[in-house]
Amino acid sequence: MSATSPIIPTDEQVVDAYLYLFGRLLVARQEKYDIEVEKVGWNRIKYNPVGSAEFVNPNLDVAYLEAWIGVDADHAVTLNVPEISGRYYTVQIMDVWGEVIANVNERNFPDHPFGAVAFRLAGTTPIVRDDALVIDLPGPKAKILARVELKDTPDEAVALQKQFTIDAPDGIRIAPTPAIPDFTNAQLPGVDAFRLGPALLATAPDAMPTAPAHAASVAAIADYVASGDDAAAAIDEIIATKAWPAFLAGTKGFGTQRNGWSVAFAAGRFGDDILARDIVNYGGLWANIIDEAIYYVGQLGSDEQLLNGDNTYEIRFASGEPDSMVHAFWSLTLYSVPDYRVVPNPIDRFDINSEARLATNDDGTTSIWLAPTQPAGAPATNWLPTPAGQGFSLNLRLYVAREPARHGDWFPPAITLAD
Repeated sequence: MSATSPIIPTDEQVVDAYLYLFGRLLVARQEKYDIEVEKVGWNRIKYNPVGSAEFVNPNLDVAYLEAWIGVDADHAVTLNVPEISGRYYTVQIMDVWGEVIANVNERNFPDHPFGAVAFRLAGTTPIVRDDALVIDLPGPKAKILARVELKDTPDEAVALQKQFTIDAPDGIRIAPTPAIPDFTNAQLPGVDAFRLGPALLATAPDAMPTAPAHAASVAAIADYVASGDDAAAAIDEIIATKAWPAFLAGTKGFGTQRNGWSVAFAAGRFGDDILARDIVNYGGLWANIIDEAIYYVGQLGSDEQLLNGDNTYEIRFASGEPDSMVHAFWSLTLYSVPDYRVVPNPIDRFDINSEARLATNDDGTTSIWLAPTQPAGAPATNWLPTPAGQGFSLNLRLYVAREPARHGDWFPPAITLAD
């Protein structure tokens, strides 16, 4: 081997570098879809219709609005937030790795919970309004996702949703969407991820403390891939036989696990947990931090098998739960796998939430039933239809969770396979 030949990476190095890069690829894929397919544009709000389920991992209990923000050294962008009281809301700001930068609401910014919010590139001094709350962005692109709780007055929530507006000056220089390989959740990217990886990583900084070492590893493997077809084929084989299985195994049980549920308490601010960021970006892109929301993903029944839409399951909550675990509200939503979208059903019910008038059992507990048809003896209000012949996943969201949930002392009950 000559002195200039690239070093052959170990299988472990390839897997680690691939898993690091994958988290960025998932967000870049969403940017590409939103900008190039949906044509949502930059610095323009997309007001998602209430009850819309046409995107990954939707929450059907809030009025959503979202926008891609683009700034440069000379220009800031301003979001105007209406005054909201008596219902949960937040303006979540994220970088292009899915890391949460800030949440604007009355809990985090009691002196400025609404009004002008100016986004600027960190380290720059563009003109901003004197009355604006300034949020420094680590890179030139960011994503905002605002949620307004529907409660039992969705028309009022929608009216508030439409009062969010963006002021963007002319002349902002915004880079095109980065080049990435085409891939789906069912068919993950191969060796092309490394061919395009170094350029992709150069488009945005990463808050992960070990990011420089991971970026260097991606660059080294990209050099090896470029050294010849045999090298590229070898890396592609490692990705298919070791990196993909490592990731997919992680999706079946990640973070803290109990009763068939998994939760990543690192969601939104992942530290050095590469796999947690991958899993969250794969199945629930734009997850918020636990101060705002905790997301329990249910995938295993009490038989320790993946949830099956042909079966009947019962989730029996203790008296007062899960209402007693939240300051704001909760919801339980059922999704298909692996694409994490809601599943059509005859009664158009995709979730059960705090607003539902659930029947209680004689002992004060509350059962939620999961089955392809309404189980005998189960109240219609407590039944969530499952997709017959298909697997599915559950997401229990707690908004502004109470201390037992935040500290991991409380977990959802088991998803019990009924007799």
